[in-house]
Amino acid sequence: MGRAGAIALWGGRPGLRRDALLAPPAAPRPPRAAELKRRTCSAPRRPGPLLSHPFVARPVMAARLPLLLLSLLPPPPPALARRFSAPNTTFNRLALAPGPGSLYVGAVNRLFQLSPELQLQAVAVTGPVLDSPDCVPFRDPAECPHARLMDNANQLLLVSGGTRELVACGQVRQGVCEKRRLEDVAEVLYQAEDPGDGQFVAANVPGVATVGLVVPGPGRDLLLVARGLAGKLSGGVPPLAVRQLAGPQPFSSEGLGRLVVGDFADYNNSYVGAFATARSAYFVFRRRGARAQTEYRSYVARVCLGDANLYSYVEVPLACRGQGLIQAAFLGPGALLGAFAAGPGEARAALCAFPLAELDGSMEQARRLCYTAGGRGPSGAEEATVEYGVTSRCVTLPPDSPESYPCGDEHTPSPIAGRRPLEAEPLLWLRQPISAVAALQADGHTLAFLGDTQGQLHKVFLNGSRGQVYHSQQVGPAGSAISADLLVDGGGGHLYVLTAQQVARVPVAACPQFPDCASCLQARDPLCGWCVLQGRCTRKGQCERAAQPAQWLWSYGGDSRCLHIQTLQPAHHPRQEQGEVTLSVPRLPSLALDEYFHCAFGDYESLAQVEGPQVACVTPPHDQVPPNPPGTDHVTVPLTLMFEDVAVATANFSFYDCGAVQALDVAAPCRACVGSLWRCHWCPQSSQCVHGGHCPEGERTVYSTQEVDTQLRGPEACPRVEGLAGPALVPVGWESRLALRVQNLQHFLGRPAPYHCWLELPGKPQKLPAVLEESAGDAGLIHCEARQFRPSTSQRELPVPIYVTRGEVQRLDNAAPLRVTLYDCAVGHPDCSHCQAANGSLGCVWCSHGQPACRYGPLCPPGAAEPVCPTPSIHSIEPLTGPPEGGLALTILGSNLGRDFADVEDAVRVAGRPCRPDPALYQISARIVCVTSPAPNGTAGPVQVAIRSRPPGISSQRFTYQDPVLLSLSPRRGPQAGGTQLTIHGQHLQTGGNVSAFVGGQPCPMGGRLIRVRGTGLDVVQRPLLSVKLEAAAGQAGGPLARPPDPRPLSCGVAAAAPQACIQLAEGWLQCSTVCAVNSSSLLLCLSPAVPDGARPHQVFFHLDNVRVDFARASGGQDFRYQPNPRLAPLSRDGAAGPYRLKPGHVLDVEGEGLNLGISKEEVRVRIGAGECLVKTLTLTHLYCEPPPRAPRPANGSSTLPQFVVQMGNVRLALGPVQYEAEPALAAFPVGAQVGLGIGAAVLIAAVLLLTLMYRHKSKQALRDYQKVLVQLENLEVGVGDQCRKEFTDLMTEMTDLSSDLEASGIPFLDYRTYAERVFFPGHRGRPLQPPPDGPEEEGRRATVRQGLTQLSNLLNSKLFLLTLIRTLEGQPSFSQRDRCHVASLLSLALHGKLEYLTDILQTLLSDLAAHCVDKNPKLMLRRTETMAEKLLTNWLAICLYTFLREVAGEPLYMLFRAIKYQVDKGPVDAVTGKAKRTLNDSRLLREDVEFRPLTLMVLVGPGPGGAAGGSGEQRVPARVLDTDTITQVKEKVLDQVYKGTPFSQRPSVQALDLEWRSGLAGHLTLSDEDLTSVTQSHWKRLNTLQHYKVPDGATVGLIPQLHNGGAVSQSRAQSCPSGENIPMLEDGDEGGVRLWHLVKATEEPEGAKPRRSSLRERERARAKAIPEIYLTRLLSMKGTLQKFVDDTFQAILSVNRPVPIAVKYLFDFLDELALKHGIEDAETLHIWKTNSLLLRFWVNTLKNPQFIFDVRLSDNVDAILAVIAQTFIDSCTISEHKVGRDSPVNKLLYAREIPRYKQMVEKYYADIRQSSPTSYQEMNSALAELSGNYTSAPHCLEALQELYTHIHRSSVPWRVTPSVRRCSWPAACSSLPPWWRTKSPTCELRPAQEQRQDPPMSCLTSPGWSPGLRGWQSGGQGAQPGAVPSSGLPGATAALQSALHAPPLAHF
Repeated sequence: MGRAGAIALWGGRPGLRRDALLAPPAAPRPPRAAELKRRTCSAPRRPGPLLSHPFVARPVMAARLPLLLLSLLPPPPPALARRFSAPNTTFNRLALAPGPGSLYVGAVNRLFQLSPELQLQAVAVTGPVLDSPDCVPFRDPAECPHARLMDNANQLLLVSGGTRELVACGQVRQGVCEKRRLEDVAEVLYQAEDPGDGQFVAANVPGVATVGLVVPGPGRDLLLVARGLAGKLSGGVPPLAVRQLAGPQPFSSEGLGRLVVGDFADYNNSYVGAFATARSAYFVFRRRGARAQTEYRSYVARVCLGDANLYSYVEVPLACRGQGLIQAAFLGPGALLGAFAAGPGEARAALCAFPLAELDGSMEQARRLCYTAGGRGPSGAEEATVEYGVTSRCVTLPPDSPESYPCGDEHTPSPIAGRRPLEAEPLLWLRQPISAVAALQADGHTLAFLGDTQGQLHKVFLNGSRGQVYHSQQVGPAGSAISADLLVDGGGGHLYVLTAQQVARVPVAACPQFPDCASCLQARDPLCGWCVLQGRCTRKGQCERAAQPAQWLWSYGGDSRCLHIQTLQPAHHPRQEQGEVTLSVPRLPSLALDEYFHCAFGDYESLAQVEGPQVACVTPPHDQVPPNPPGTDHVTVPLTLMFEDVAVATANFSFYDCGAVQALDVAAPCRACVGSLWRCHWCPQSSQCVHGGHCPEGERTVYSTQEVDTQLRGPEACPRVEGLAGPALVPVGWESRLALRVQNLQHFLGRPAPYHCWLELPGKPQKLPAVLEESAGDAGLIHCEARQFRPSTSQRELPVPIYVTRGEVQRLDNAAPLRVTLYDCAVGHPDCSHCQAANGSLGCVWCSHGQPACRYGPLCPPGAAEPVCPTPSIHSIEPLTGPPEGGLALTILGSNLGRDFADVEDAVRVAGRPCRPDPALYQISARIVCVTSPAPNGTAGPVQVAIRSRPPGISSQRFTYQDPVLLSLSPRRGPQAGGTQLTIHGQHLQTGGNVSAFVGGQPCPMGGRLIRVRGTGLDVVQRPLLSVKLEAAAGQAGGPLARPPDPRPLSCGVAAAAPQACIQLAEGWLQCSTVCAVNSSSLLLCLSPAVPDGARPHQVFFHLDNVRVDFARASGGQDFRYQPNPRLAPLSRDGAAGPYRLKPGHVLDVEGEGLNLGISKEEVRVRIGAGECLVKTLTLTHLYCEPPPRAPRPANGSSTLPQFVVQMGNVRLALGPVQYEAEPALAAFPVGAQVGLGIGAAVLIAAVLLLTLMYRHKSKQALRDYQKVLVQLENLEVGVGDQCRKEFTDLMTEMTDLSSDLEASGIPFLDYRTYAERVFFPGHRGRPLQPPPDGPEEEGRRATVRQGLTQLSNLLNSKLFLLTLIRTLEGQPSFSQRDRCHVASLLSLALHGKLEYLTDILQTLLSDLAAHCVDKNPKLMLRRTETMAEKLLTNWLAICLYTFLREVAGEPLYMLFRAIKYQVDKGPVDAVTGKAKRTLNDSRLLREDVEFRPLTLMVLVGPGPGGAAGGSGEQRVPARVLDTDTITQVKEKVLDQVYKGTPFSQRPSVQALDLEWRSGLAGHLTLSDEDLTSVTQSHWKRLNTLQHYKVPDGATVGLIPQLHNGGAVSQSRAQSCPSGENIPMLEDGDEGGVRLWHLVKATEEPEGAKPRRSSLRERERARAKAIPEIYLTRLLSMKGTLQKFVDDTFQAILSVNRPVPIAVKYLFDFLDELALKHGIEDAETLHIWKTNSLLLRFWVNTLKNPQFIFDVRLSDNVDAILAVIAQTFIDSCTISEHKVGRDSPVNKLLYAREIPRYKQMVEKYYADIRQSSPTSYQEMNSALAELSGNYTSAPHCLEALQELYTHIHRSSVPWRVTPSVRRCSWPAACSSLPPWWRTKSPTCELRPAQEQRQDPPMSCLTSPGWSPGLRGWQSGGQGAQPGAVPSSGLPGATAALQSALHAPPLAHF
């Protein structure tokens, strides 16, 4: 573009003289004088923005005249965002054609083609389509019976520039694609008619992302598509595939590369974006890890563009400082930008940049390791592998293989996954999730554009290693996420932003929109800067002189300030003179020789002389200076430094006028003159204010304060009046003489003149002659003539200004405002008390001469002054009644009621009772407000006021003590929002002056539900109130809560009370009130107060003046209850915005919830527009109203349809517009037809009558059936409650019996050894530690083994060795999580005798773990067992809390276990499926209604220890069973009853006994689960039950030893995993595979693959089997029955009533110290640490596994119930708010009400422990020593050491000890200790054998000269050899262990 072409785009007119536009350049000349004059009206200078047009100068000669014309045009508007939207359309994808091409928008059912300016060019319709996601694409709809019209959302939209095609893929037809012409998207180029499986491209579910690229291939373009797993038919579609664009089958992947996946469940990738460079394609995605992982991880994959087989596929993980979930990505210039979050629900986001070179380097490293090193890195760890579950593995190829096969080949492994993540530090943190990222490099800067989920676009400047958001704007609708398709146009000037509702075109940089330099630089747009000489905000390339210094100012430059005038010399100038002003302008740009600056003083311009930063300008002449504004002494004009028409810098400059200064202060003209901001001087004799020079000749001058070289300056030198020389109080009517002190009158020497005093009395000033009395120095006195003053208006005190003049007009300055006060004693003192209370300095007395009045003392004749006032006079009292309790504020009005409060403090009595005056409300002589004392009801009498010793004043009115009585009120219920009208009846309800009514604690304003209160004497109450006191919800206890006025008109004549606010009381309480209307002396009408949402009403009461009456007292003991606000559903299914179509004559049915809880139908008002819908019926869930017959007009003129509005008290609900359907008009037709129609109508009427009769009969029948259903539901509800109460009663009876049994036998606690083994090794069955083998051959080496193990034990006592051992083991790749737990438990046993030492080790490991977690995410610490520290902590808590379990928590936990087992056994349990009727776990619920009958069997028990039947002396023990129990279940219940006091391990096995039914003497029948009598039908065999054998109630049975072991199915085995013969589900093959069943048959799952096309009916049937609400009653009944035991257990765990275990306090204090050490101030993090360490790690494990503590058998059903209770305990330990909804699990719904209470228990438990006294280290060590002594012999230490040694040897830990040439010397404090306990560091140091990085200090570990080294560490002496065996030290340990344990030769020690 040439210079002339640039003129139309960019510019200003920098540095061009005006004459250069019309004439060729000439030599520079000085400006003519005419050019410097102010412009006339004919050619005014355009102010403001017109001075800087966006057009450049310096054109070629031929373009000058057009440029001059262009400069007159108005500036263009700032670039704004353009938008495109389509009604009722959701946008999905966005694509941009290369170059300045079209924009393509993929939407639901539409494709749009737009111009770059977002003008619509073409549109194509793509849906809806008859389809089903469960069917493959079909031609005949019969092939897919359940197909329906489905919306077609666009899933993929790509541009193929080479073929000029648009690829569009929708979600219908299994995501097949089509090709359209770029020039017209309506033209389809290709669409598959019968696509095959290989042509399924996009995901068929809108929520699953699909990304793709069109890449050039060898001779053809290819399509790379990546997608997630979606739908059941997408199992064969690979996550990544290469597809062909041309050929016979476009979009097919046949013969091309596919990413093969072994298991889609483990590799369900969620793709974020696809990008391409010149050589490679990159795919960014996220996925969860393996099955055990729950966190998302982010990855980027790369393939070569020319690799059609995906041999080159490599992926590596991405990490952004702990943020694992990538939300959006963009491949920018040289880097991959990614927006990350911590998880799916996180609101915080981080922006990270991964340099492309590092990204490719990481992938090349992974590829090289997988090609040449088997995936192993230099350290031997696996750093690369072959992913996606395929059979390929990393190999070892020649070292040059990566270079030889840069894109892989058939023999190279693929797909490759790097294990080491590529990490980056965040450039920027944002507070909202990011959904789109784009980047651009312009003008040498890198910019990023981020779109968030709220519709905002953030522009980010990437400056080095950090990013800065410099602009954010709302682009889409609020709450609408910006799509990932955030595109930059080809020119880099605009962004295309897509949301679901619109496409917006946003400029990348909107520089022209900033009008001035300050806004341009404050915007901090890196692309914008201020072009100084053009006066515009431009991009750098648009500023002509940007390369020159100080010509283009940038926000991020070294000095980013705008040009400004730094100083002005002088800063102001007198307007009468013309002078020169010097401006200091730093960084002023340089000009060419023929260019110049000029100054503009307002409209006057002058040439500027520039010397560096100094600019000199000449001020305008006095006639060119604008006049001063009225009332000012100066005028301020803008002083602007100009270049041509461009303002470079501006400041304000003032021209002052000294002559106008003195007029600003009339009272002190001299002071105003010399004290002003200007250099003005005062001439005293001529009273002139002058500038610059001196006063007239012979006159002294008072100089300005700014003069520093003279003493006669400033206001102190002015002639002035200092003040009054006498009193300022002047009595009216008495002759007074005034004197004033003056100063500095020596200025008037030699020029005598008279003086006058002036008093500015109202109406006319009064002049008094005055005389000057001179004194020594410059001071003097002026005496005014004596005069009587009588103002025209009578006032008590009248301030009158006074001043002095010399002559008539020459006024002296007043140093301060001077006033005298004229006072009149007669005014304001109407009685004696007022007069005597006046200020004593006034001299007022009460004068009885003539008319008694208050007068000035000298004006009262002698003897007429009264020293004592008359008796008090009482005019009125208010109120006349009050409560007997007293406390009423009584107002007494009168005269002579004391002259101060001390006179009346004890002077008032009411009805003979003292009344205490209030000093704050007392008015002298006129009013007393006192608080009444208590008196008996009915006491009456006058009011007396006795002042000092004078007789009392007695009122004529009498005051009565009476008590308001509330008799009744109605109604007694109302909605929570208020609006209920209450009528109150009572007596004396108007007692006192203010009556308030309260419902609960909530005021009852005149506006809620009307409450009628009946009583007597209610009309005496001044202001009755109905109030409600309530507990504020969170966020409401901050101040008064404003309530809008009630829009409903009041009824029953209740006056509308002013809306009141809920006031804040102490301790977080709120009180809301409404004013009651006094209907009569026996009736109050109150409206119930409205209460805020979430507030809990506490008390309702009435305020009758000072009497407070509780609502329950007035209503006969019944409280007023608030109900939840009613909720109504919109009329239309489309929501409140869609119209509801109403047919005339139909009744409207509105659904809702809680509609009649607190309101009747008479109080409900329903309106349709201006008409009313009459309410006919109001039930709990329905409102029926009859609408007007014709459509009423809308109440609001702005709407076209009437709105349906329901008013229920204060609740107003708008449910949407109503549209009346018009009845079609009948057309005229012939008479013959009318006759025929009449006959037909008669026949039809007869038929209708017949049908009506039949319908009425059916309707009555239906109504009866409906009533029956209601009765059944009511009976069901009552039955559930009765059943729950009965079950609880039975359970408590059983528990009482159990408690009595426990007193004899005790709780079956496990011994400590068994307890420790089960807790330490929970997965082991039997004995986890095997004892050493016995035998003669073992005796010889047993001593040697013991000696070696003892020395190993000594070695473990070294803290450094043990910590190094633990860290070394954990660093082994083969050291699994199970190994960590096992070794930690072995260490716990080995160090059990030294718990202090174990505690020290645990503290060190926890400190290391905290330091590690704090750097990543501190909230994840102790959540899972990932290191040995967590398992050691679990074992440590188990050791320390064993006593607490036995003494405190064991009993409630055991009672809970027995209660659960008792309840489960009372209902049927299926022996095959394991489901039970009584459970808390919905997955274990037996939903079928199985009939059963309880039986009581008499069990014969022998006297022997086994209890087997058959001997003499047998006893009969009753046992409760069910007739539906299998024989094995019966035997288990019988054994529980017979051996109820015996631990489970000591009972006989159920499999070793048979059940024998005995009937009579000879009738013995052995019962079994299966025998020849078992019923078999259709390959199903039913297990035998008591019902099958017809065993009656009370039958006698016995347990006999079993002769054979077959045919028994126990519940425990039936519910465990099928293995072998434990569950005989399939029997003999001859019988065709018989399956067993008990109560219900298990659902048969069809084997083999399901058909490809299956209807939805089968899935609907499966969904229908979901748990219905009727079965929830069983869960609720079970929950209610067990609630007490659950509460008791939680209370025992979380209570601090007993002393908290010292270990818990010590652990919590240690965690507090860790948090303080690492600077963690988040209370939630500390709460999580404590919860994870104690409650979740120990108590949840204990709750779920009672067999760890007790010797009991845990059945699967009891385990499932305990799992629900444990989950409830887990939910109670979280801080997050507990929210439940329809989709919440059933167990959360069951305990939704209890969990908040349990949360409070947990928080209180933590708070109480924190507040308790800290535990000292000595106390903890003492407790640990006691525990070590108590249980030191319980665990087998040597067995644990032997197991530990074997485990360490198996782990191949490289231990090495070599001789040390330099011996260690021990300090004196260390030498006396045994070698194994020396913990102080020796003077020698050990160094690494291979890596000499640092010198870690080692402790005293073994005998001198020997130190253990781990992972290649050895002593630092010379001659150390790898693998050397020590010749001394640790005598015999290694050899003993090697020989005794048959281990291979070791150098372990």
